[in-house]
Amino acid sequence: MTKETDQLIVNTQTIHELIKTGKRLDGRSLTDYREPITVQTEVSWTAEGSAMVQIGETKVIVGVKLSLEKPYADTADQGGIMINAELLPLSSPIYNPGPPGMKAIEMARVLDRGIRESHAIDLKKLCITPGEKAWFVIMDIVSVNDDGNLFDAAGLALLAALKTARFPTVKEDGSLDYKNKTEEKLPLLKQPISITVLKINGALVIDPTAEEEFSADARLTVAVDVNGTISAMQKGGDATLTLEDVDGMVGLALEKADFLRGKLE
Repeated sequence: MTKETDQLIVNTQTIHELIKTGKRLDGRSLTDYREPITVQTEVSWTAEGSAMVQIGETKVIVGVKLSLEKPYADTADQGGIMINAELLPLSSPIYNPGPPGMKAIEMARVLDRGIRESHAIDLKKLCITPGEKAWFVIMDIVSVNDDGNLFDAAGLALLAALKTARFPTVKEDGSLDYKNKTEEKLPLLKQPISITVLKINGALVIDPTAEEEFSADARLTVAVDVNGTISAMQKGGDATLTLEDVDGMVGLALEKADFLRGKLE
């Protein structure tokens, strides 16, 4: 184990003791987000849409690329979406170079499910010629600094990038001019936000630091739209969750979704 991992283990006992009293290492209540929370869009001129989100010391960038592809055979009249996540070693000593690790794969799948199951993007409007040509939306998540709660930060950046994305110009020969964007935006039908709630020593916690994530028993990520409709849920961690736990976590997620959405607006 690395020295950083050893320190996380040492802090676990302290975190558990504080949680019992409703306190945290940084002085927040159990359900407070860290400050600052900032959303900056159009941070990459090479992407069709982009955003950088900061929550406390956690920073993440999302870029949206649009390409013309052949639709999938079973959805010949629809475009497609794809989400990738890359957790860079520069953002945390626990990440290594090479293929995406389990956390990157899980985060991409969780956020993909929230977008896909909510039908956030009108995929049929992305189709140009059924069975032949359609727009595909590729979203890349890159960690800049991971001090915990990358899931929420990435989900917020993902939505901000999608809202600002504009289609590239299509030339007469059918090729794309990525240097010149049109004013046409993606056909967004819904705007799901992902909120992650952790269970630590029996208590429910919002916006965990890296140390608190290491100390957690379980977590639940909930994707919810502006109307409070839940499109996806994903459990993580080894501990089981009772029905009471899930009810409390979902209620907290619905409450905090409004708060985080306010930062986006």
